[in-house]
Amino acid sequence: MVKWIFRIIFAILGGFAGYNLVEVVVPQTEVVFWSRGDIELGNPQLIGIFLGATVGLTVFPMAAQYALKKFLSFEKRLERIPSQEILAGSFGLIFGLIIGILIIYAFPIEAIPAFGVYIRILVNLAAAYLGMRLAVRKREEIISTFRRIPAPGKKGTIDSEVDPSHKILDTSVIIDGRIADICRSGFLEGTLVIPEFILEELRHIADSPDLLKRNRGRRGLDILNRIQKDLDVKVEILPQDYEDITEVDSKLVRLAKNIGGKILTNDFNLNKVAELQGVPVLNINELANAVKPVVLPGEEMYVKVIKEGKEHGQGVAYLDDGTMIVVDEGRRFIGDEVEVLVTSILQTAAGRMIFAKPKSENMVEGTI
Repeated sequence: MVKWIFRIIFAILGGFAGYNLVEVVVPQTEVVFWSRGDIELGNPQLIGIFLGATVGLTVFPMAAQYALKKFLSFEKRLERIPSQEILAGSFGLIFGLIIGILIIYAFPIEAIPAFGVYIRILVNLAAAYLGMRLAVRKREEIISTFRRIPAPGKKGTIDSEVDPSHKILDTSVIIDGRIADICRSGFLEGTLVIPEFILEELRHIADSPDLLKRNRGRRGLDILNRIQKDLDVKVEILPQDYEDITEVDSKLVRLAKNIGGKILTNDFNLNKVAELQGVPVLNINELANAVKPVVLPGEEMYVKVIKEGKEHGQGVAYLDDGTMIVVDEGRRFIGDEVEVLVTSILQTAAGRMIFAKPKSENMVEGTI
Protein backbone atom coordinates (compact mmCIF):
# COMPACT_ATOMS: atom_id res chain seq x y z
CA MET A 1 0.00 0.00 0.00
CA VAL A 2 2.77 2.41 0.95
CA LYS A 3 4.61 1.55 -2.26
CA TRP A 4 1.61 2.53 -4.37
CA ILE A 5 1.19 5.79 -2.45
CA PHE A 6 4.77 6.69 -3.34
CA ARG A 7 4.18 5.65 -6.95
CA ILE A 8 1.15 7.98 -7.18
CA ILE A 9 3.21 10.82 -5.67
CA PHE A 10 5.99 10.18 -8.20
CA ALA A 11 3.39 10.12 -11.04
CA ILE A 12 1.99 13.49 -9.94
CA LEU A 13 5.46 14.98 -9.71
CA GLY A 14 6.36 13.51 -13.11
CA GLY A 15 3.21 14.93 -14.70
CA PHE A 16 3.93 18.36 -13.23
CA ALA A 17 7.53 18.19 -14.51
CA GLY A 18 6.32 17.11 -17.97
CA TYR A 19 3.88 20.01 -18.14
CA ASN A 20 6.55 22.57 -17.23
CA LEU A 21 9.03 21.05 -19.68
CA VAL A 22 6.53 21.35 -22.52
CA GLU A 23 5.81 24.96 -21.57
CA VAL A 24 9.48 25.77 -21.99
CA VAL A 25 10.33 23.70 -25.07
CA VAL A 26 7.16 23.55 -27.22
CA PRO A 27 5.65 26.77 -28.65
CA GLN A 28 2.18 27.74 -27.46
CA THR A 29 -0.51 25.80 -29.32
CA GLU A 30 -3.60 27.42 -30.72
CA VAL A 31 -5.91 24.57 -29.72
CA VAL A 32 -6.70 24.84 -26.02
CA PHE A 33 -8.97 22.27 -24.39
CA TRP A 34 -9.04 23.80 -20.95
CA SER A 35 -7.89 27.12 -19.52
CA ARG A 36 -7.86 28.64 -16.08
CA GLY A 37 -5.80 31.70 -15.26
CA ASP A 38 -2.26 31.20 -16.55
CA ILE A 39 -2.73 27.43 -16.97
CA GLU A 40 -3.76 26.20 -20.40
CA LEU A 41 -4.06 22.61 -21.61
CA GLY A 42 -3.54 21.73 -25.24
CA ASN A 43 -2.21 18.70 -27.08
CA PRO A 44 1.47 19.29 -26.20
CA GLN A 45 0.67 19.89 -22.52
CA LEU A 46 -1.47 16.76 -22.28
CA ILE A 47 1.24 14.69 -23.96
CA GLY A 48 3.85 16.16 -21.58
CA ILE A 49 1.68 15.39 -18.53
CA PHE A 50 1.05 11.83 -19.74
CA LEU A 51 4.71 11.11 -20.50
CA GLY A 52 5.87 12.74 -17.26
CA ALA A 53 3.34 10.76 -15.20
CA THR A 54 4.39 7.52 -16.94
CA VAL A 55 8.05 8.18 -16.21
CA GLY A 56 7.21 9.12 -12.63
CA LEU A 57 5.19 5.93 -12.17
CA THR A 58 7.79 3.55 -13.61
CA VAL A 59 11.27 5.09 -13.65
CA PHE A 60 11.25 7.33 -10.58
CA PRO A 61 10.62 4.49 -8.03
CA MET A 62 13.52 2.46 -9.42
CA ALA A 63 15.76 5.51 -9.47
CA ALA A 64 14.76 6.38 -5.90
CA GLN A 65 15.43 2.81 -4.73
CA TYR A 66 18.85 2.82 -6.43
CA ALA A 67 19.68 6.20 -4.89
CA LEU A 68 18.61 4.94 -1.45
CA LYS A 69 20.88 1.90 -1.72
CA LYS A 70 23.78 4.09 -2.76
CA PHE A 71 23.08 6.46 0.13
CA LEU A 72 23.00 3.62 2.68
CA SER A 73 26.20 2.17 1.23
CA PHE A 74 27.83 5.58 1.45
CA GLU A 75 26.65 5.90 5.05
CA LYS A 76 28.21 2.55 5.98
CA ARG A 77 31.49 3.59 4.36
CA LEU A 78 31.43 6.80 6.37
CA GLU A 79 30.98 4.80 9.58
CA ARG A 80 34.16 2.82 8.81
CA ILE A 81 36.23 5.92 8.17
CA PRO A 82 38.40 6.71 11.22
CA SER A 83 37.56 9.90 13.07
CA GLN A 84 41.09 11.20 12.45
CA GLU A 85 40.50 11.08 8.69
CA ILE A 86 37.14 12.87 9.01
CA LEU A 87 38.64 15.63 11.14
CA ALA A 88 41.66 16.00 8.87
CA GLY A 89 39.47 16.02 5.75
CA SER A 90 37.15 18.68 7.22
CA PHE A 91 40.13 20.82 8.19
CA GLY A 92 41.63 20.45 4.70
CA LEU A 93 38.28 21.25 3.04
CA ILE A 94 37.91 24.51 4.99
CA PHE A 95 41.55 25.44 4.36
CA GLY A 96 41.17 24.72 0.62
CA LEU A 97 38.06 26.89 0.37
CA ILE A 98 39.89 29.75 2.06
CA ILE A 99 42.77 29.41 -0.43
CA GLY A 100 40.26 29.34 -3.32
CA ILE A 101 38.59 32.54 -2.11
CA LEU A 102 41.97 34.26 -1.80
CA ILE A 103 42.87 33.20 -5.36
CA ILE A 104 39.58 34.58 -6.69
CA TYR A 105 40.06 37.90 -4.94
CA ALA A 106 43.72 38.11 -5.99
CA PHE A 107 43.00 37.60 -9.69
CA PRO A 108 40.14 39.21 -11.68
CA ILE A 109 38.56 35.91 -12.65
CA GLU A 110 34.99 37.25 -12.71
CA ALA A 111 36.00 39.79 -15.36
CA ILE A 112 36.54 36.99 -17.89
CA PRO A 113 33.67 37.23 -20.40
CA ALA A 114 31.00 34.50 -20.29
CA PHE A 115 33.12 32.02 -18.33
CA GLY A 116 34.10 34.05 -15.26
CA VAL A 117 31.42 32.60 -12.94
CA TYR A 118 32.12 29.03 -14.01
CA ILE A 119 35.88 29.43 -13.54
CA ARG A 120 35.25 30.82 -10.06
CA ILE A 121 33.18 27.77 -9.12
CA LEU A 122 35.82 25.47 -10.63
CA VAL A 123 38.64 27.14 -8.67
CA ASN A 124 36.71 26.77 -5.39
CA LEU A 125 35.93 23.10 -6.04
CA ALA A 126 39.50 22.28 -7.06
CA ALA A 127 41.02 24.07 -4.05
CA ALA A 128 38.58 22.38 -1.64
CA TYR A 129 39.27 18.93 -3.13
CA LEU A 130 43.05 19.36 -3.09
CA GLY A 131 42.98 20.66 0.49
CA MET A 132 40.87 17.72 1.67
CA ARG A 133 43.02 15.10 -0.09
CA LEU A 134 46.26 16.63 1.16
CA ALA A 135 45.00 16.82 4.74
CA VAL A 136 43.85 13.18 4.70
CA ARG A 137 47.23 12.01 3.38
CA LYS A 138 49.14 14.12 5.92
CA ARG A 139 46.74 13.48 8.82
CA GLU A 140 49.39 11.85 11.02
CA GLU A 141 51.71 14.82 10.69
CA ILE A 142 48.83 17.23 11.37
CA ILE A 143 47.78 15.30 14.48
CA SER A 144 51.34 15.13 15.77
CA THR A 145 51.68 18.89 15.21
CA PHE A 146 48.61 19.59 17.35
CA ARG A 147 49.95 17.24 20.02
CA ARG A 148 53.07 19.34 20.29
CA ILE A 149 50.97 22.37 21.28
CA PRO A 150 50.67 22.34 25.10
CA ALA A 151 47.33 23.04 26.73
CA PRO A 152 46.72 26.58 28.06
CA GLY A 153 48.43 27.06 31.39
CA LYS A 154 50.26 23.73 31.06
CA LYS A 155 53.90 23.32 30.19
CA GLY A 156 54.70 20.16 28.32
CA THR A 157 56.04 18.51 25.23
CA ILE A 158 54.73 15.87 22.92
CA ASP A 159 55.74 13.19 25.41
CA SER A 160 53.49 14.69 28.09
CA GLU A 161 50.56 14.84 25.67
CA VAL A 162 50.81 11.19 24.56
CA ASP A 163 48.84 8.71 26.65
CA PRO A 164 51.11 5.68 27.17
CA SER A 165 48.51 3.83 29.24
CA HIS A 166 46.89 2.31 26.13
CA LYS A 167 48.27 -1.15 25.39
CA ILE A 168 47.28 -2.49 21.97
CA LEU A 169 47.10 -6.29 21.79
CA ASP A 170 48.11 -8.14 18.66
CA THR A 171 46.90 -11.59 17.61
CA SER A 172 50.00 -13.51 18.71
CA VAL A 173 49.98 -12.22 22.28
CA ILE A 174 46.25 -13.00 22.64
CA ILE A 175 46.65 -16.58 21.41
CA ASP A 176 49.76 -17.01 23.59
CA GLY A 177 47.57 -16.65 26.69
CA ARG A 178 50.19 -15.37 29.14
CA ILE A 179 48.68 -11.88 28.92
CA ALA A 180 45.81 -13.04 31.15
CA ASP A 181 48.23 -14.15 33.90
CA ILE A 182 50.15 -10.87 33.62
CA CYS A 183 46.91 -8.88 33.99
CA ARG A 184 45.91 -10.99 36.99
CA SER A 185 49.24 -10.28 38.68
CA GLY A 186 48.58 -6.53 38.52
CA PHE A 187 51.85 -5.63 36.79
CA LEU A 188 50.07 -4.29 33.69
CA GLU A 189 48.40 -0.90 34.08
CA GLY A 190 46.22 1.18 31.79
CA THR A 191 43.68 0.21 29.13
CA LEU A 192 43.96 -2.87 26.92
CA VAL A 193 42.98 -1.83 23.40
CA ILE A 194 41.70 -4.52 21.03
CA PRO A 195 41.19 -3.27 17.45
CA GLU A 196 38.26 -4.63 15.47
CA PHE A 197 40.59 -5.93 12.74
CA ILE A 198 42.41 -8.07 15.35
CA LEU A 199 39.08 -9.61 16.41
CA GLU A 200 38.27 -10.23 12.75
CA GLU A 201 41.60 -12.03 12.29
CA LEU A 202 40.90 -14.17 15.37
CA ARG A 203 37.48 -15.09 13.96
CA HIS A 204 39.06 -16.15 10.67
CA ILE A 205 41.61 -18.30 12.52
CA ALA A 206 38.86 -19.83 14.71
CA ASP A 207 36.86 -20.74 11.56
CA SER A 208 39.88 -22.23 9.76
CA PRO A 209 39.50 -25.77 8.38
CA ASP A 210 42.91 -26.58 9.86
CA LEU A 211 42.41 -28.11 13.32
CA LEU A 212 45.52 -26.56 14.87
CA LYS A 213 44.68 -23.05 13.64
CA ARG A 214 41.06 -23.45 14.70
CA ASN A 215 42.07 -24.41 18.23
CA ARG A 216 44.50 -21.49 18.42
CA GLY A 217 41.82 -19.04 17.30
CA ARG A 218 39.27 -20.35 19.79
CA ARG A 219 41.88 -20.22 22.54
CA GLY A 220 42.50 -16.56 21.72
CA LEU A 221 38.78 -15.74 21.89
CA ASP A 222 38.51 -17.58 25.23
CA ILE A 223 41.45 -15.60 26.59
CA LEU A 224 39.76 -12.32 25.62
CA ASN A 225 36.49 -13.38 27.25
CA ARG A 226 38.34 -14.28 30.44
CA ILE A 227 40.16 -10.94 30.51
CA GLN A 228 36.90 -9.02 30.03
CA LYS A 229 34.76 -10.97 32.51
CA ASP A 230 37.05 -12.31 35.21
CA LEU A 231 39.88 -9.78 35.49
CA ASP A 232 39.77 -6.25 36.85
CA VAL A 233 41.25 -4.72 33.70
CA LYS A 234 39.78 -2.01 31.50
CA VAL A 235 39.30 -3.34 27.96
CA GLU A 236 38.36 -1.14 25.01
CA ILE A 237 37.43 -2.46 21.57
CA LEU A 238 38.13 0.03 18.79
CA PRO A 239 36.08 -0.23 15.56
CA GLN A 240 38.80 1.75 13.80
CA ASP A 241 40.22 0.24 10.62
CA TYR A 242 42.51 1.32 7.79
CA GLU A 243 41.17 0.13 4.46
CA ASP A 244 44.20 1.47 2.59
CA ILE A 245 46.44 -1.01 4.49
CA THR A 246 46.24 -4.78 4.04
CA GLU A 247 48.87 -5.97 6.55
CA VAL A 248 47.58 -6.32 10.12
CA ASP A 249 51.00 -5.44 11.58
CA SER A 250 51.06 -2.17 9.62
CA LYS A 251 47.56 -1.36 10.88
CA LEU A 252 48.73 -1.91 14.47
CA VAL A 253 51.69 0.40 13.99
CA ARG A 254 49.53 3.17 12.54
CA LEU A 255 46.94 2.78 15.29
CA ALA A 256 49.65 3.01 17.94
CA LYS A 257 50.92 6.20 16.32
CA ASN A 258 47.45 7.74 16.17
CA ILE A 259 46.44 7.07 19.79
CA GLY A 260 49.94 7.30 21.27
CA GLY A 261 49.80 3.79 22.76
CA LYS A 262 52.15 0.83 23.03
CA ILE A 263 51.93 -2.51 21.22
CA LEU A 264 51.81 -5.69 23.30
CA THR A 265 53.23 -8.60 21.32
CA ASN A 266 55.55 -11.57 21.24
CA ASP A 267 56.08 -11.34 17.48
CA PHE A 268 59.76 -10.69 16.75
CA ASN A 269 59.15 -9.16 13.29
CA LEU A 270 56.41 -6.81 14.54
CA ASN A 271 58.69 -5.80 17.37
CA LYS A 272 61.46 -4.75 14.97
CA VAL A 273 59.11 -2.96 12.52
CA ALA A 274 57.47 -0.98 15.33
CA GLU A 275 60.83 0.03 16.81
CA LEU A 276 62.04 1.25 13.41
CA GLN A 277 58.98 3.53 13.18
CA GLY A 278 59.37 4.85 16.71
CA VAL A 279 56.44 2.97 18.26
CA PRO A 280 57.05 1.61 21.79
CA VAL A 281 56.64 -2.16 22.12
CA LEU A 282 56.12 -4.41 25.15
CA ASN A 283 57.35 -7.91 24.29
CA ILE A 284 56.02 -10.75 26.44
CA ASN A 285 59.03 -12.94 25.64
CA GLU A 286 61.43 -10.26 26.84
CA LEU A 287 59.40 -9.94 30.04
CA ALA A 288 59.55 -13.71 30.58
CA ASN A 289 63.32 -13.71 30.12
CA ALA A 290 63.70 -10.76 32.46
CA VAL A 291 61.89 -12.44 35.36
CA LYS A 292 63.76 -15.73 35.12
CA PRO A 293 66.00 -16.47 38.10
CA VAL A 294 69.53 -15.18 37.72
CA VAL A 295 72.07 -18.00 37.63
CA LEU A 296 75.78 -17.28 37.76
CA PRO A 297 78.73 -19.51 36.79
CA GLY A 298 79.95 -21.48 39.79
CA GLU A 299 76.52 -21.90 41.39
CA GLU A 300 75.27 -25.34 42.34
CA MET A 301 71.80 -26.76 41.83
CA TYR A 302 69.91 -30.02 41.74
CA VAL A 303 68.31 -30.94 38.41
CA LYS A 304 66.67 -34.00 36.94
CA VAL A 305 68.17 -35.13 33.64
CA ILE A 306 65.29 -36.17 31.42
CA LYS A 307 66.74 -36.79 27.96
CA GLU A 308 69.87 -37.06 25.86
CA GLY A 309 71.51 -33.94 24.40
CA LYS A 310 72.64 -33.25 20.85
CA GLU A 311 76.34 -33.80 21.53
CA HIS A 312 77.83 -37.10 22.61
CA GLY A 313 77.43 -37.78 26.32
CA GLN A 314 75.28 -34.71 27.03
CA GLY A 315 72.11 -34.76 29.09
CA VAL A 316 69.31 -32.20 29.14
CA ALA A 317 67.38 -30.93 32.15
CA TYR A 318 64.88 -28.09 32.65
CA LEU A 319 64.17 -25.60 35.41
CA ASP A 320 60.63 -24.91 36.56
CA ASP A 321 60.42 -21.83 34.30
CA GLY A 322 61.39 -23.87 31.22
CA THR A 323 65.05 -22.86 31.05
CA MET A 324 67.08 -25.62 29.41
CA ILE A 325 70.20 -26.92 31.16
CA VAL A 326 72.78 -28.84 29.13
CA VAL A 327 74.75 -31.17 31.41
CA ASP A 328 78.12 -32.36 30.11
CA GLU A 329 78.56 -36.10 30.65
CA GLY A 330 74.98 -36.09 31.89
CA ARG A 331 73.69 -38.83 29.61
CA ARG A 332 74.52 -41.39 32.29
CA PHE A 333 72.10 -39.71 34.74
CA ILE A 334 68.97 -39.74 32.55
CA GLY A 335 66.01 -40.24 34.87
CA ASP A 336 68.02 -39.32 38.00
CA GLU A 337 68.36 -36.13 40.01
CA VAL A 338 71.92 -34.91 40.16
CA GLU A 339 73.79 -32.00 41.66
CA VAL A 340 75.46 -29.92 38.95
CA LEU A 341 77.83 -26.98 38.80
CA VAL A 342 77.01 -24.11 36.40
CA THR A 343 79.87 -23.48 33.99
CA SER A 344 78.44 -20.88 31.55
CA ILE A 345 75.24 -19.15 30.46
CA LEU A 346 74.18 -18.41 26.90
CA GLN A 347 71.51 -15.76 26.22
CA THR A 348 69.78 -16.14 22.85
CA ALA A 349 66.75 -14.59 21.17
CA ALA A 350 64.79 -17.74 22.01
CA GLY A 351 65.71 -17.59 25.70
CA ARG A 352 68.42 -18.49 28.18
CA MET A 353 70.49 -21.68 28.06
CA ILE A 354 72.62 -22.93 30.96
CA PHE A 355 75.62 -25.21 30.61
CA ALA A 356 76.67 -27.30 33.62
CA LYS A 357 78.60 -30.38 34.63
CA PRO A 358 78.19 -32.86 37.46
CA LYS A 359 79.61 -31.38 40.65
CA SER A 360 81.52 -34.45 41.72
CA GLU A 361 83.76 -36.18 39.20
CA ASN A 362 83.48 -39.24 41.43
CA MET A 363 79.79 -39.46 40.46
CA VAL A 364 80.79 -39.80 36.83
CA GLU A 365 83.56 -42.29 37.54
CA GLY A 366 81.29 -44.36 39.79
CA THR A 367 78.82 -44.85 37.00
CA ILE A 368 81.35 -46.11 34.45
